[in-house]
Amino acid sequence: MKILLVDDQVIIRRGLISILSLQNTMEVSGEASNKQEALLLIQREKPDLVIVDFHLGKECGLDLITEARQIGCTCKFAILTYSKDPISFERAKAMDVDGYISLNSHPEELIYAFQMIQKGRKYYDPDIIDLLVQSHMKPRMDNSRVALLTSKEREVLQKIGLGFSNKQIAKNLFITENTVKKHVSQVLTKLDLGDRTQVALYANETGLVQYKHDVPI
Repeated sequence: MKILLVDDQVIIRRGLISILSLQNTMEVSGEASNKQEALLLIQREKPDLVIVDFHLGKECGLDLITEARQIGCTCKFAILTYSKDPISFERAKAMDVDGYISLNSHPEELIYAFQMIQKGRKYYDPDIIDLLVQSHMKPRMDNSRVALLTSKEREVLQKIGLGFSNKQIAKNLFITENTVKKHVSQVLTKLDLGDRTQVALYANETGLVQYKHDVPI
């Protein structure tokens, strides 16, 4: 996987290069310190994944993603940030980024996140999920309603918690997308939740998702 690093701080880029150099399946094909440099490198290098700092000096990493997509870039994007602001995460998630990763993560956590993205999954930092739970769902929910779900509905609930799309769930569980939609509808009804985001938060809040064990290879 060819990776492009975009961060205005040299020390962070060097640290990421050092971590990624130990991975045989990952190659840093370029690095940029601002949006303009990044857009030029994206067009030239055609990376598989662009790792972008949320704050690029006075610029925003999300603006880079928007402009890159406008010029036809189809690669994956992952946001790196020190911030634990739920609003910033919601903005990134709404743009369908493939990863939202804390710069406070240990090297093995960073590698795990990149591996999940490489395999077509989305990775959202567990600490960010915890903050979303606290800001969107009060009081804390219990998992007593899970007993109302069928085994297949429970599986769908877990996949949603891991960030799977309906198409990915269908492929993973060997069912049709239409069947997935029906299961999602039942999950919403039985758990008395309003939307898919709340379902994902519920799955994480109630301990149904174990990121380092439940994500299929």
